[in-house]
Amino acid sequence: MSIASTDSAPSAEPRPTGDAGPRTAVVIPAAGRGVRLGPGAPKALRELGGTPMLIHAVRATARARTVGLVVVVAPPDGAWGVRSLLDAHELTDVAVVPGGDTRQDSVRRGLAALPDTVETVLVHDAARPLVPHETVDAVVAAVREGAPAVVPALPVADTVKQVEPRTDAEPEPVTGTPDRARLRAVQTPQGFDREVLARAHARLAPEGEGATDDAGMVERLGVEVVVVRGHEEAFKVTRPLDLVLAEAVLARRKANVEY
Repeated sequence: MSIASTDSAPSAEPRPTGDAGPRTAVVIPAAGRGVRLGPGAPKALRELGGTPMLIHAVRATARARTVGLVVVVAPPDGAWGVRSLLDAHELTDVAVVPGGDTRQDSVRRGLAALPDTVETVLVHDAARPLVPHETVDAVVAAVREGAPAVVPALPVADTVKQVEPRTDAEPEPVTGTPDRARLRAVQTPQGFDREVLARAHARLAPEGEGATDDAGMVERLGVEVVVVRGHEEAFKVTRPLDLVLAEAVLARRKANVEY
C-alpha cells in the first residue's frame, strides 16, 4: 500500500494486522516546533542517531503487530517535505496530512483522514521516538478488551508539590503535596475507541486547548480512562538533555542488536 496524499484523506484500506480484531491506526501529530529543544529544525525532524525522530517514532509504532495504518500530521506548510522524508526512508505506506494551528486541530485532521474500517485509534507523540512496540500492543489490547481510553504510564519517582504559580522569578508558595503513590507520569501512545475520541474533539473544540493530552479531553466527557504499564524508554524528548539520553538508549539498542 502506498498513500501519498497530503491535501485530502487517504482512501486506501489499512494493511492487515494479522488477527481478527478491529483495525487500528496511529495518528502522529508532528506539526509543532518544540522550542524548548533549542533553535533549529522542528522537534520531530531533529536527528537521533543520524535519523529524524519522526522516522524513529513511525517505525516504533508500525512495528507493533496490532497496528494497521500510521498517519503523520505534518506542519501545514510542510506536508510535501514530510512525505518526501518518509519516502526516502522507505515508509511509503504511511499517510501524511497537513496539520492545523494547534495540536487539537492536528489530531482532528488525522482522525478525519482515517478509513471507516478503523475502530481503535492511537495518538502518539513524535517526540517519543523510542517507545517499545510491546507498549503499543499493550495499549491496543486494553482498548480491544473494552476500555474506551487507555494511557501508558509509570509511577512518579519524585515527590511532587502543588504550588501557587508566579509569573516572575519570585519563590512559589507550596499549597499541597499529593500522595505520590496515587500519581502516574503519562506517556504515549494513548489509545481510544475511535467514536469516543472523535466525540471528545468535536465537543471540546470550541473551548480551546484546555486539556494537555487527548486522554484529558476524554476525561472531561466523563468517560473512564485506564492506565497500563508504560516503559522507561518511552520518554519524551523535550530538552537538550533528553536528546543526549535518547542517543545513549539508541546506542545501547544497536550494540545489543535490538534495533
